[in-house]
Amino acid sequence: MQISRQYHFEFSHPAETLWNIVSDTARWGEASGFPKYQTREELQADGRVSIYGTVNLAGFKITWEEAPANWISPHWFEQRRIMHKGPIAEMITSTTLVDEQDSSQLKIELCFEVRNLAGKFIAKRMLAAYQNKIEGMLADADRLIREEQADLFISRYRPSTSAIQRAQQIGRHIAETPYEHGLVQKLIDFILSRQEVDLWSIRPLAIARRWRVSPRKVAELFLQSVRAGLLESRWDILCPRCRVSNTHSSNMSDLPKGVHCEACNIDFQTEFARNVELSFSPSPVIRQIEYGHYCRSGPGVTPHIKGQCSLKPGESQSFPLLLSHGEYRLRTLEAGDEISFCWSQDNFPHIRVQDEKVEIDGESPAGEIRMTNLGRYHRTVVIEELNWMTDILTAEQVMTMQAFRDLFSDQVLRPGDEVSIRNISFMFTDLVNSSAIFRHLGDAEAYHLVREHFSDLNEIVREHEGSIVKTIGDGIHAAFLVPENALRAAIAIQQAMPAFNQRMKLDNIAIRIGLHFGNSIAVTLNGRLDYYGEVVNLAARLEGQGAGGDITMSNAFSDDPAIAEILRDHYPHHKQASIKGAVEPVSIVQISISRAG
Repeated sequence: MQISRQYHFEFSHPAETLWNIVSDTARWGEASGFPKYQTREELQADGRVSIYGTVNLAGFKITWEEAPANWISPHWFEQRRIMHKGPIAEMITSTTLVDEQDSSQLKIELCFEVRNLAGKFIAKRMLAAYQNKIEGMLADADRLIREEQADLFISRYRPSTSAIQRAQQIGRHIAETPYEHGLVQKLIDFILSRQEVDLWSIRPLAIARRWRVSPRKVAELFLQSVRAGLLESRWDILCPRCRVSNTHSSNMSDLPKGVHCEACNIDFQTEFARNVELSFSPSPVIRQIEYGHYCRSGPGVTPHIKGQCSLKPGESQSFPLLLSHGEYRLRTLEAGDEISFCWSQDNFPHIRVQDEKVEIDGESPAGEIRMTNLGRYHRTVVIEELNWMTDILTAEQVMTMQAFRDLFSDQVLRPGDEVSIRNISFMFTDLVNSSAIFRHLGDAEAYHLVREHFSDLNEIVREHEGSIVKTIGDGIHAAFLVPENALRAAIAIQQAMPAFNQRMKLDNIAIRIGLHFGNSIAVTLNGRLDYYGEVVNLAARLEGQGAGGDITMSNAFSDDPAIAEILRDHYPHHKQASIKGAVEPVSIVQISISRAG
């Protein structure tokens, strides 16, 4: 027996704005007061992974199978739960959004398959309660949209007086540090006012975008907040398919080299540049967070997935084409092939799956996304954007942050472990003729001069989103994730030297700098994170090729488009140089800040 009801609403907002609300089923579930549930995965003979949910409700344990959600963003989604026992056999929720000329139409259908009269009674009660709940939540959302509020869900959480006082006390300590940047009160307000689902894994780069401030400043604030006790941090290893983490560690040295994702049934390797994320959550003394699910899968849970559709063997489906041109990946929810492509044509590709294979078979009809299952098994097609890394603070990024090295020097790799790091830019510096100057000054004054010099370098490197790996004599070895930040830091260091000489009452002490970039290996040396490899060695040797005021870089470094743009203003000089350890002369580029200006 089937019991169902449709709910129709009209709004004077674009469908895409409403989609951000109605498709965010996790926040919707928390705001509606639905309890969190736990899940487990079970591999099936045909390669599918079944998800089972369990929740305790009014003293009863309810279990169900959670079928893969289906959706096409920002138009339609459907969720289905198959109950294991009890008066209700199945529950299906379907939501459709349609843009009109000056408004948008929202249709929600809730359908119950019941086993008996008791199920019929319960279903009718739930339909009536759902209508009251959804009308109230949509009215709140409509008001918040009109007020141009960033948060479209109202949190039920109310912090205790002691939690507020404790957070404010910690905030005052953080405000005294160089990493607060006038942002700690915004962070405290966020922790104490947001929904719980927003706090399970807080991403500082997403917060920076939300606050419209520098990502570096927010990341530094988060690191300082961990040290002060406002936040906790953990290393998450993200599955390259579902983007979800099931493996966590509080210390870098405890990260495994290989991981298995139960939900996707795949094994993958830990990669610091791609799938190791530093995420944050409130300290339990400020706010207790209970982990679980308000919704396991859906368009709001995985917003990088723009389309997901389950197909029976031999089935074909078509959906409205509402995607923007860009880079996408096609795969199935089950383990198997994947295809990455850039869509820039009028018609979207026709997607064809056959057991473990995923193929592009010509084009879909105009204005449609067509997908076909030619295989023997049930398959769920996934269309996902490839820019999902935007808000991920990776281990590779963190390792090039000075705040991380200052505050978390205990975070190192296991002795003997080596981690490949891609395209890091390295800087080496050296004070020219420093030995003679230091002999003239004496040990005490020379030591003071070097400490002041290192302090200046540290500030400039940090301002340009780099970190000092170590000091070498009176020079530094620094690392940057972005090449142009390394060059701009080098130029700023050279430009700061006249003021340093004046402050220290010196006669034109000069510095030379070497820059190179490429792949290297991260290791633990002398109890701290370090880098090793030919790229590092060449960067160190390039520094010795210059005179005071020079910045020497490899051709590989100078050929980067952003670097070439900066160099136009600094009269670059190209030449060949004999470098220790190199069989052939090396092509290098030099600029002299004193000569340039």
